[in-house]
Amino acid sequence: MSSQNRNIDMCSGPLLNKILIFSLPIMAMYVLQLMFNTADMVVVGHFSGSNALAAVGATGSLINLIITLFMGLSVGTTVVVARDFGAGRLSEVSKSVHTSIAISIIGGLIVMVLGIVLCKPLLVIMGTPENIIDLSVLYMRIYFISTPANMVFTFAAAILRAAGDSKRPMYYLIITGTIHVIFNLFFVIVLHMSVAGVAFATVISEYLSVLLIMMCLSRCDGAIRFVPSKMHIDRDKLKDIVKIGLPAGMQGMLFSISNVLIQSAVNSFGSNMVAASAAAGNIENYVGTSMIAYYNAALAFTGQNMGAKKYDRIDSIAKVCTALVFITWIILGGATVLFERPLLGIFTSDPEVIKLGVLRLNVMMAAFFTCGIMNVYPGLTRAMGYSISPMISTLVGACLMRIVWLATIFKWHPTEIVLFACYPVTWALAGLGQVGIFFYARRKIRKSAS
Repeated sequence: MSSQNRNIDMCSGPLLNKILIFSLPIMAMYVLQLMFNTADMVVVGHFSGSNALAAVGATGSLINLIITLFMGLSVGTTVVVARDFGAGRLSEVSKSVHTSIAISIIGGLIVMVLGIVLCKPLLVIMGTPENIIDLSVLYMRIYFISTPANMVFTFAAAILRAAGDSKRPMYYLIITGTIHVIFNLFFVIVLHMSVAGVAFATVISEYLSVLLIMMCLSRCDGAIRFVPSKMHIDRDKLKDIVKIGLPAGMQGMLFSISNVLIQSAVNSFGSNMVAASAAAGNIENYVGTSMIAYYNAALAFTGQNMGAKKYDRIDSIAKVCTALVFITWIILGGATVLFERPLLGIFTSDPEVIKLGVLRLNVMMAAFFTCGIMNVYPGLTRAMGYSISPMISTLVGACLMRIVWLATIFKWHPTEIVLFACYPVTWALAGLGQVGIFFYARRKIRKSAS
């Protein structure tokens, strides 16, 4: 089957089924990626103890902080490729493909070096408990060896999604996810390598996944085919990608900074709280990343329709994605609360850790749909060419307000429930801003087209 036959026609016909067909493989792909982290935590939690679980869990927000800026550039790749694809500018698509892969390689190497060098001082600044900090540093330094592969895979998957193919990245992660779990068990149970074992399993699986997806791009038909000899950075394409992707990356980085501050507050409650928050956060991520699939759909569908100048379809894309966010929250959020104790029991058997994890899940799931709204609407506006405004909305509504919350409400009432309430409150504030920006951008697009 040619790559063209795998691609979804985003510019004509009913949207609900197409967005679902497009989103479900992305959702599955994100779930598989989360299974990498879940496998790490489950294996170390059960076979190496609560300290090892806390050590891996304490690194998540910091890892995201370091890698998010460059990962955000892949949003620019999705939008630029989708627009050119929708407009039928195939030679421009090819330039974007080869520029994006070059960016991802350079960015991955930079992130690897930064992560290895900065992880220990940053973990110290975060107040990581002394009984787990050495394990956290060991995990992170090995983990960051995988970031060049992770970066290239992310950009390559963005290219395929922009052309309407969201299935093949999922297939590759099914293969590598299975291998990841096998190596996890072997390194930790058989070789007794603890956090180093799960980190090395991540490195192996990430490099295998990038090998598979690059072989795919090299064999694709048409404009998205990757030819190594053509790889270079086209200045115009770099400018377009950075214009859209850099604010997205900055937004993600600022968001990660606020999460690092919250993680520091979590650390102040001790290693049991760190382990509980890590386990509960991992469960929440399954709901959150399912909603992020609709963000990717919003980027690709809106981008292609902008390229084809079918602006009237953008409202329908927004309505469908919003409805899917609410449905996902009701189904997955409800299931999370219903089965919270058995789910937390996957990570640990410590009753105190489970008790604290239940508290976090109940607070977070109560209004988790606001997280989905906050994530989906920037996809719509970025694909319309407005990337700075969503960043500002997140900066003020989420990041700044989290700092204010920690400095005031949490300082006055330093309890676990007040700390976790910081998340839904700031999601709602940022989400309202993102919806307002969408309506503003839509009005401007319609006005310029008339």
